[in-house]
Amino acid sequence: MIHDAPFDLLVAGEINPDLILTGDVIPEFGQVEKLVRSAVLTIGSSSAIFACGAARLGLKVAFIGICGDDVFGRFMLEEMQKRAVDTSNVIVRQDGATGFSVILNNGTDRAILTHPGLIAALRASDISDDLLQKARHIHVASYFLQTNLQPGLHGLFQRAHALGRTTSLDTNYDPSEKWLALDRQFEATDIFLPNQTEALSITKAIDLEAASRELAKHVRIVAVKMGPEGALACSQGEIVKSFSPQVEVVDTVGAGDSFDAGFLYGYLNHWGMKDSLRLACVCGALSTRRAGGTNGQPSLEEALRYLQSDFD
Repeated sequence: MIHDAPFDLLVAGEINPDLILTGDVIPEFGQVEKLVRSAVLTIGSSSAIFACGAARLGLKVAFIGICGDDVFGRFMLEEMQKRAVDTSNVIVRQDGATGFSVILNNGTDRAILTHPGLIAALRASDISDDLLQKARHIHVASYFLQTNLQPGLHGLFQRAHALGRTTSLDTNYDPSEKWLALDRQFEATDIFLPNQTEALSITKAIDLEAASRELAKHVRIVAVKMGPEGALACSQGEIVKSFSPQVEVVDTVGAGDSFDAGFLYGYLNHWGMKDSLRLACVCGALSTRRAGGTNGQPSLEEALRYLQSDFD
């Protein structure tokens, strides 16, 4: 694995903020106005939340994506920069609008309304070999939303491999529920990071262990998120499991992305699969303590305290 690159991670992804409304958020039409308990404008997009979580753990993170020269775009870049994510490679388009999501959060579940804007605009050709060489690992999230990146992703990951870099993918949910065109992407993916629903939907398996074993035939490591029940990981047929620490949940937005950050921290620091999975579960759980995807993300020191106490 390359150790002389200036960045540990290059994140290629979408850029959009989240407006999170919490309380009685079920709307009533007929021009009915309802009051909600709270409203928070925060960092959105799986890619950006992941990048912030990885930087919070101490990894050196660069980000490439596309946003508009508008209020939402500037907000996202400023917030990522505050969290030590390098945004110097982000492409700012004068003629485009940054996407955004409105999240209706009732405390135990959420609905999401998204204006795509430039979310899907990034292409593999926007990512040069020179940029790939600057990071040890490249991560892609929101595969099914990044439609312009999809056709070139296999080639992008192949270029990364040719330069001695490793790759990871978190597809997130497929709005079409077709789950197509993944076999080719898996050929060049080292680590796949789905949640339980995604793993079962992609493989059509009858249970999660069967799904993880099937996925591990195509990628080096698969780590599957199971929400409050923890997670499991599989490599070469070996399965390990971890539970999640119990916390007072405020908001689950971005918990899976924080999980991914924890797992890749372990991987990039040569931890074993079991320890990487345990750190991932801690990071995912602790991120739910505050509203928004990034506000509750733990530092490495805080996460290690939970690991050392075995979640007691």
